[in-house]
Amino acid sequence: MLNKVQRRGKKFVSVGVVALLSLAGTIFVTGPARAGDVTLTMYSWRPEDVAFYKDALAKFHTANPTINVVFQPFPSADYQTILTTALAAGKGPDILQVRAYGALNQLVDPGYLSPIAIKEIKGLDKWDKNIVDSQRGFTDKRLFGIPFATQSLGIFYNKELLNKAHIFTAPKTYPEFLKSLDTLKAKGIQPLANGGQATIEQMWGVIAPTFYGGTPFYNDVIAGKKTFSDPAFISSLDALSKLFPYMPTNATAVTYDSSRALFYSGRAAYFLGGIFELGYFRANNPKLKVDFMPTPPLTPGGTQYVSSWADGGFAINSKTKYRPEAIKFLNYLASKAFGQAFTDKLAQVSTVPGVHINDLVLRKSLSAFNKYGTPYMMLVGFRYQNPTGSALLQTGIPNILNGTKTSKQLAEETTKGVATWYKPFAGKS
Repeated sequence: MLNKVQRRGKKFVSVGVVALLSLAGTIFVTGPARAGDVTLTMYSWRPEDVAFYKDALAKFHTANPTINVVFQPFPSADYQTILTTALAAGKGPDILQVRAYGALNQLVDPGYLSPIAIKEIKGLDKWDKNIVDSQRGFTDKRLFGIPFATQSLGIFYNKELLNKAHIFTAPKTYPEFLKSLDTLKAKGIQPLANGGQATIEQMWGVIAPTFYGGTPFYNDVIAGKKTFSDPAFISSLDALSKLFPYMPTNATAVTYDSSRALFYSGRAAYFLGGIFELGYFRANNPKLKVDFMPTPPLTPGGTQYVSSWADGGFAINSKTKYRPEAIKFLNYLASKAFGQAFTDKLAQVSTVPGVHINDLVLRKSLSAFNKYGTPYMMLVGFRYQNPTGSALLQTGIPNILNGTKTSKQLAEETTKGVATWYKPFAGKS
């Protein structure tokens, strides 16, 4: 694991460091270590954000010249395993990006994170309570992180490809969306870029609330009044299965990165996913004519739903030797200046109050978030214990798509799996 540069400026490289560097690919320090300086390490799952953090951390170092920050990102798919392995060994970074809700709780229960008092972060008492609560534990309700973004799911579309198929306006209803998929396919244009297990679950999250009924159904499920065996939930899985003919060949074997590349390279018309992809798409293809829309309603003027959630946070390793410096760094990450730069440069919606959104596509997504937002079912509600709702869908949906399982069977299996740890489902599977 990555060792800290010690307070007195001692430096050494272990075999573990070399191994992690080969996975991370990028590492940089904000400034040269001097006697008496403190060096904080920071892990992230966002290699695509390296340039942004290099600039942001340099600004922090200028204002705090005795605190250096080593930034080390890892591939998203490997991040949680690398992080938990390091923390379990009593090592790991001083500062870490953490997921929200259930994935956060996986680090809270073993005691890997240092709890944070609201008063330790300037202005945090003025933030949206629901967003802040995303960084609390499941059983230990203390705060363990500072949330950094809000996210929503929807449909990215390539305007040039749609125009090529003589589709000049975004679909206004879900049936129109399906019709556009048929039109694209008939024109020899790949309709959907999505593939792979995790991305397919995200696809489900994009369209599912439209079929199960959004927040009222979510609340009933959380309360145990309904389960995933309900016909409304089954209908959301049925709707997803109907998108399979429009996905890439051998879709379940297509990786997440390949799906994204298929879209940003201009070889697929739609990508169903999170607004957090916007900056990544643009960075890889600045000429891409991309727009984003919420899932259209089933009927003209009908109710719309947008799966939404508070994204990850910045947390402190409970084993750090430099907690006061880490708190100072978290205050910087929670500042309006950082939040504005985060929004402007990464095309993501910062959680910091008062940040202005200049990007028109991002502003559109935030408007949809505010108007139609509903909790992203599996992420917000059912990732706290194993088997998680997300894991059950990710392994089960491909079976629906290849015809070895029905939507009803998967819904019942998901209910049964979650019932092993979720008390409101006890005796209802």
